[in-house]
Amino acid sequence: MKAENTVEIDLAGKTSLADTMIVTSGRSDRHVGAIAERVIKDLKDKGFGNARVEGLPACDWVLIDAGDVLIHVFRPEVRGFYNLEKMWGADRPQDRAS
Repeated sequence: MKAENTVEIDLAGKTSLADTMIVTSGRSDRHVGAIAERVIKDLKDKGFGNARVEGLPACDWVLIDAGDVLIHVFRPEVRGFYNLEKMWGADRPQDRAS
């Protein structure tokens, strides 16, 4: 689906929400929706059950909760505003032990 700037963030030890977060972008709301729908279909086809989905009608930011994996599909300007990579430490130096 030609998603752009895809990043995988390891959440192990940071939260009990999931083990992995995938953050990616689509070029427009239609592209975001198409990417999200394809991911949802592929998850179902591969036997991962019914993922919970938020934001599909507007397609600015779609969250797909597949249990151990959270998938965020953003329009670029929305992704920049929320900056999940920074929030979850994908671009943060490792914490130092005291």
